[in-house]
Amino acid sequence: MSVTPIIEVHELSKSFRTYKKENGLAGAFKGLFHRKHTETKAVDRASFSVSEGEFVGFLGPNGAGKTTVLKMLSGLLQPTSGTASVLGFNPSKRPSELKRQFALLMGQKNALWWDLPARESLELNRAIYGIDRKEFESRVNELIDLLDVRDKMGVMVRELSLGERMKMELIAALLHRPKVLFLDEPTIGLDVMSQKKVREFLREYNARHKVVTLLTSHYMQDIEELCKRVILIDHGKIFFDGSLEDVVNRFTSTKIIEADFSTSLPGSFIPPGTVLERNPLQIKIEVPRAEVPQACAALLAGGMVVDLSVSEVPIEEVIRRVFGRQQEENRILSDTL
Repeated sequence: MSVTPIIEVHELSKSFRTYKKENGLAGAFKGLFHRKHTETKAVDRASFSVSEGEFVGFLGPNGAGKTTVLKMLSGLLQPTSGTASVLGFNPSKRPSELKRQFALLMGQKNALWWDLPARESLELNRAIYGIDRKEFESRVNELIDLLDVRDKMGVMVRELSLGERMKMELIAALLHRPKVLFLDEPTIGLDVMSQKKVREFLREYNARHKVVTLLTSHYMQDIEELCKRVILIDHGKIFFDGSLEDVVNRFTSTKIIEADFSTSLPGSFIPPGTVLERNPLQIKIEVPRAEVPQACAALLAGGMVVDLSVSEVPIEEVIRRVFGRQQEENRILSDTL
């Protein structure tokens, strides 16, 4: 049975035209009459779809085009070309029916009123969306319990900690029960415990309400714990769309082996693979997948092993290498043009 996508993006592009100022007074004067412009492609023919209940990670380095895509899907930016559909609506036309069914939460932007208590800020959102009083109370009670902020409802927004304020921003974003949620760095700047609480909340809320969620984050723990699927974008181009497991399988050909020894390794011992860490009683190496058995045998023969483990390259390191490789390919391509 086919599933109708909630979000559909086809060949979506966004270019920005900027004025290129020439140096010196003469250049500034010349620019008054003959201006030179440069065109930057923030998003270049992006295509993907997202179905009901999916929680998708949208990853890329700074300036890759992630936020630009979210803003086009939210109707805040008009695409240069291509098409996008959210819940069957064209977001660039900003239909009121769509505005009531999605939410955009940006970790570095504030949507609440700083000089009002949190509850009054939420009351204003209730009035804006025309939410029934009984329904409003029910939703607020569910959300403040999930986020554990009941005792903060009477506190001025500006007096809340960063973590508490982000939780209130989440409540405000979800108050009208959107079917689509765009999250742009929702845990940026939060302490470890606040990040954990926000992740737990997002996971449970998504499971309860099957809200389509598109998440950008520089914290790989956010992605690992929340997203089964990831979309990788760089220089405005999408070059991978699949599971985190597929990222590891496609972009890495090595594994990590760690060994602990009861006695010091002899100085003459030459370990296989690439040594990542080494001290007299421990060693950590990276070897090709096909060479794992031989590498383990070499370590066992090299000294008295008390613990031996084989693991995948950490996902954050895989992603770092992927984007490093992609940027190098883009640089080489740029140099040949």
